Amino acid sequence: MAATTVLNYLPRKSPVHALTGATKLAFFLLFTFASMVTYDTRVLLVLMVFSFAAFRLSRIRIREVRFMLVFMLVFLLLNNFFIYLFDPDQGTKIYGTRHVLLHIAGRYDVTSEQLFYMLNISLKYFVALPVAILFISATNPSEFAASLNKIGVPYRIGYAVSIALRYIPDIQRDYHNISQAQQARGVELGKKEKLVKRLKNSVSILLPLIMSSLARVDVISNAMELRGFGKHKKRTWYVERPFRKGDWIALGLGAALLAMSLIVTFWDGNRFYNPFV
Repeated sequence: MAATTVLNYLPRKSPVHALTGATKLAFFLLFTFASMVTYDTRVLLVLMVFSFAAFRLSRIRIREVRFMLVFMLVFLLLNNFFIYLFDPDQGTKIYGTRHVLLHIAGRYDVTSEQLFYMLNISLKYFVALPVAILFISATNPSEFAASLNKIGVPYRIGYAVSIALRYIPDIQRDYHNISQAQQARGVELGKKEKLVKRLKNSVSILLPLIMSSLARVDVISNAMELRGFGKHKKRTWYVERPFRKGDWIALGLGAALLAMSLIVTFWDGNRFYNPFV
């Protein structure tokens, strides 16, 4: 369905969903920082195992987040392509050796060092993306707003983020409905039409989509204003939950993974694991 093609909250009965929003936010930040600071392949492989294990525990099916996975793979390929295009010797500079596997043309050689460096870049994506998808797909938007407020973010900002996340499936549904209505009127948007023509026809969807979005924003803002939203400096949250045993275990695991990443990465004063020495 259209509503599952982009990130959206997917309710499940799983250990991941049972965690509080604050726990998932803290674990996401700890885990992301652990993967960002290191280029040690050994650390990245360990983090990837935990990332895939968490995704499996969530009981979210791959087809439900297929769009984001495909988008990541395309972005990853483009990223690696441009890394090689602009600096094909980046790996050589980092690892200090040069083992040429294939000469292409001019300064473009395929070296073991460059391939290994690009492998580490790819591993970072495979480490971070599953956890990022889980954080949004397994966290109720209202609970996410409560978790942001719990770590010190003003509740107005947290609530704005919550509304934005809730609005994603609404936009998808409106786009799908408007698209079906336009096709019923003879506006061709299918694969049979040429790409340029399909892009031009897509413009007929944007204006109704923008107008419906603005109308919804006006309704929500008026409703919040009538209820006195933002009058007080603090507020309570209906969906906020107390910490349980699983939350403390998840926080401890996130802190342990971050500590492991920092210790292994900087033990010898170098962020890069060098197998060529």
